[in-house]
Amino acid sequence: MSNRKLIHGFHAVNARLWQNPKSLIEIYVAGGRQDARTKEVLDKAGAENVKLHIVDKARMDSMTGNARHQGVAAVIDASRNYVDLDDVLDHISEPPLLLILDGVTDPHNLGACLRVADAMGVHAVIAPKDRSAGINATVSKVACGAAEVVPYITVTNLARTIRDLKDMGVWIAGTTMETETDLYHFDASGPLAWVMGNEGEGMRRLTRDLCDVLVSIPMFGTVESLNVSVSSGMVLSESRRQRVLAGK
Repeated sequence: MSNRKLIHGFHAVNARLWQNPKSLIEIYVAGGRQDARTKEVLDKAGAENVKLHIVDKARMDSMTGNARHQGVAAVIDASRNYVDLDDVLDHISEPPLLLILDGVTDPHNLGACLRVADAMGVHAVIAPKDRSAGINATVSKVACGAAEVVPYITVTNLARTIRDLKDMGVWIAGTTMETETDLYHFDASGPLAWVMGNEGEGMRRLTRDLCDVLVSIPMFGTVESLNVSVSSGMVLSESRRQRVLAGK
């Protein structure tokens, strides 16, 4: 049985349309809208043969619980998750920005990581199947909708996936306090995958050895470490900042 969920807003619906259109069951659009973003949704939905419904604003408000839906909503089959990294990378128009979670098993941490990944425009979050939290109700709640739009790809062999990314020209940056290269003096504007390890043990040795560079987050206070989602937000924000400045 499909796991039907309602998503809303242009960002969420467009992410599904362009990256995982087969997961879309039907799309609802508020009648009377003629702006460019609405036309883009209509055109892409038509091209993907997704069932379309034009409804009035009152029905849209009722469907979404009066959320800020921007006049567009969709019913998705959430069980049809992103399973192929190549498919994701084939449909992006900028250098890849990825987040690799090596050993993050707490669902609250995963949900928070997905939330910051969505906020910073990460193209996919990657994790090993045997050492990661799965997408469950807790993850979805903490992620505040990001679990339904950010590609979360679990892989059987993380080391092989990292090697494949390197062959594609993606730079692999691990995070650790034991390095002289710090976040604010590292070029994070190109094709990049940030690797975050388990809060207690950090990255596994093989994962660490496969990194092209190890980067530290400068600490100016008294705490010695940061939550994995906070660390993820910091490095991803710096990557996005550098891309904006570089016009990428």
